[in-house]
Amino acid sequence: MRYAKMIAAALLMTAGLLAGCKSTQNMAQVKDKTMDRSGFVSITDVVPDAILEIRYYSTYNFVGARIDGYEEPVALMTREAADSLRAASDDLKRHGYCLKIYDAYRPQRGVDHFMRWSQDLSDTVTKAYFYPQLTKKEVFDGEYVATKSGHSRGSTVDLTIVDMKSGKEVDMGGTFDWFGHASHPDYGGNPDTMEYTGIDADITPEQFYNRMVLRAAMVRHGFKPLDNEWWHFTLKNEPYPDTYFNFPIILRPARR
Repeated sequence: MRYAKMIAAALLMTAGLLAGCKSTQNMAQVKDKTMDRSGFVSITDVVPDAILEIRYYSTYNFVGARIDGYEEPVALMTREAADSLRAASDDLKRHGYCLKIYDAYRPQRGVDHFMRWSQDLSDTVTKAYFYPQLTKKEVFDGEYVATKSGHSRGSTVDLTIVDMKSGKEVDMGGTFDWFGHASHPDYGGNPDTMEYTGIDADITPEQFYNRMVLRAAMVRHGFKPLDNEWWHFTLKNEPYPDTYFNFPIILRPARR
């Protein structure tokens, strides 16, 4: 009887250990999911003539420093989003434009960097350049920056268009990451009808039209726009709608 009890106790302990190992493995799998870059590609591998100006790799951005996780000045995106971006690029090329990419996949650690910046109210070094009319609190209240970003899901891109003849950016009447009403797609007109009104807006018909050229091409090829940033688009049928990835931006990660 004593030996039977000992064997039963040993079996229970083994079962507990196995359950604990399985639980640990499951936790590791959940954690590793945000570090899995297998579904991502380099945008320039899919859209070779895209111009990259990765602002968060540089110090020319609203934080004023290189953002955590931006280890190389490259743009990554899910394969599905990159393929749709290629279609939009081909569409725009027929009208004499190519794409310039400011940002694409953004690691969650980069978003966390934004959060730390928001909490330092004494740091207003870039205010005159990027949010002259707003406080840091208003930057977040207006959802120009958030604690979770669609960029971290891998199918969002910030971009503009470049005139292929002149090699210059098309005049959009404002710059990337300028936080305020002048960056809203409906500033100066109706983005649904693409009708310029100019009501209460310091933007020309040509500038409004240029924004609509970009918007129309992106929408035609499966992207949805954002209400407060003319440069921001997310693939409607994004493959990872609930996953916020956190692997660093490196073109070719070192093998282990």
